[in-house]
Amino acid sequence: MTKMKKLINAPDAFVDEFLDGILRAHPDQLRPASEDRRAIVRVPDADGPVGIATGGGSGHLPLFLGYLGEGLCSGVAVGNVFSSPSSEQILAATVASDAGAGVLYLYGNYGGDVFNFDLAGDLAAARGIRTSTVLGADDVASAPADRADTRRGVAGIFFAYKIAGASAARGDDLDAVATVAARAAVRTGTMGVDLSPTILPTTGRPSFDLADGEMEIGIGIHGETGRGNGPLAQADEIVDTIVAEILEDRAIAEGHRVALLVNGMGATPLEELYVLSRRAHQLLDERGIVIHRTYVGEYATSLEMAGASISIVDLDDELQELLDAPAASPFFTQRGPAPASREALPAREAAAVASAPATVASAVPSAQAGAFARDIAQVATLWAEYADELRDLDAVLGDGDLGVTVASGSAAIRRALSADEADSLTAVLQTAGGAFATANPSTFAALFGGGLLAAADALRQDPELTRSAAARALRAMADRIGERGGAVRGDKTVLDALIPSIEALELSESAPQAIEAMRAAAWDGVRATAGAVSQRGRAAWIGERGAGHADPGATAYARLLDAVERSRGGEA
Repeated sequence: MTKMKKLINAPDAFVDEFLDGILRAHPDQLRPASEDRRAIVRVPDADGPVGIATGGGSGHLPLFLGYLGEGLCSGVAVGNVFSSPSSEQILAATVASDAGAGVLYLYGNYGGDVFNFDLAGDLAAARGIRTSTVLGADDVASAPADRADTRRGVAGIFFAYKIAGASAARGDDLDAVATVAARAAVRTGTMGVDLSPTILPTTGRPSFDLADGEMEIGIGIHGETGRGNGPLAQADEIVDTIVAEILEDRAIAEGHRVALLVNGMGATPLEELYVLSRRAHQLLDERGIVIHRTYVGEYATSLEMAGASISIVDLDDELQELLDAPAASPFFTQRGPAPASREALPAREAAAVASAPATVASAVPSAQAGAFARDIAQVATLWAEYADELRDLDAVLGDGDLGVTVASGSAAIRRALSADEADSLTAVLQTAGGAFATANPSTFAALFGGGLLAAADALRQDPELTRSAAARALRAMADRIGERGGAVRGDKTVLDALIPSIEALELSESAPQAIEAMRAAAWDGVRATAGAVSQRGRAAWIGERGAGHADPGATAYARLLDAVERSRGGEA
């Protein structure tokens, strides 16, 4: 096994320490916008009335933080390595980015990011701040063209940053900035190749296995499995494959003008990137495609991953003008003619709207609430014991963070419930759901935590947790997860274990029988997912190669029921 060799201190301090280093190195260009310093804004403030906020997991510098500056983004929220920032951090970046004319959310298409940015947008709206969202979804290898909206966002989002930032700088309003950013995003295609895995500081393990002398085409920037691995090919052959696929996918043909980005993934020598750039130029020239600008370097990395990606954006006159505009950040500087100035729109008056009120707990006091809180805390403790198993399973189909999500979320639940004197079932679940959702912002945390909040609402009029109340709460949880995740039963998600367990609960006649029936039904659902192809989330990007592996989220839920059984003194 590859051993971790990194210039770090404590792994858990890695993100905070590198952020501290960046802020100390560039105080004239960046400043923190939140107490935890995970929300950061540019200095000076945005030069147009519209703010642009981005964000995502650490481990990708210069993405996302590196594009904070003049003619680029105005605010960023920084998550842990390969994990989404929280909605609170995104809200802080939003508030600091708002100059009165609204804020564009511009970030990559990943479930955890989407859920947390959407929630931050809700919170911003309560403060009178209008937001609009554009997603980078440029990885042509991650889904076919008819499902392009499910593709992951990778290095090509650089073009959207550059173009949207120039649009905001010339005084465009929020709708115009969003429109031009979306046009840049949809006209961009990217595809990558990987030669070696990345190693997360918190786990010390490679994110995937790749034998010596092999490469993988279509890799994601978190180490998500690509189209397939095989013997390492020569540089020209790799570029031929990638460029041909991008051109076909984006319908780029003779006479088109493009910008080309050759991006290093973190451990690829610059000289090798120029070898790739050389071949890309040859191919585009042969097809009669005009290359307006070329960018070569590290624009979106994956820690120490060896490999590269190629991005091509199909330009029109306006996109070209905005791409050529000057920009400056600690990580990226471009000199060029500024686009023609437009009359700046007057900033709208800031609405004096108070913060969104906290959710009101049930008016029905419950003598069972204290015992319910203690039971949940005990179950959370036992659930965390499955973290290693869930991490290993998720590393095959996802990005390997499910174990961390369950462990940190369980610990957060225990802390929150020990400090909370809840007087209702609803209040207990609200506390647990909020703690789980924000402990390690990720897709599963946002979905499962949001599901717990929906379950809490369903128990508002219930002083005690009867079997019928529990079934109603779990139904609400499943509905919320399905709605937010866009999934249904059979898509190979947590719903494939959750929904059968609810059906078993509804048919049971006693509490002991109910728990055992729910566990059996959930595990039947888990086993069924092993033969299915994922339709949602990161696992969907690897297609048929995910068959044969049980869904990590469904397994996590089944393990939660195992923890419930163990808390009652049973065997699991």
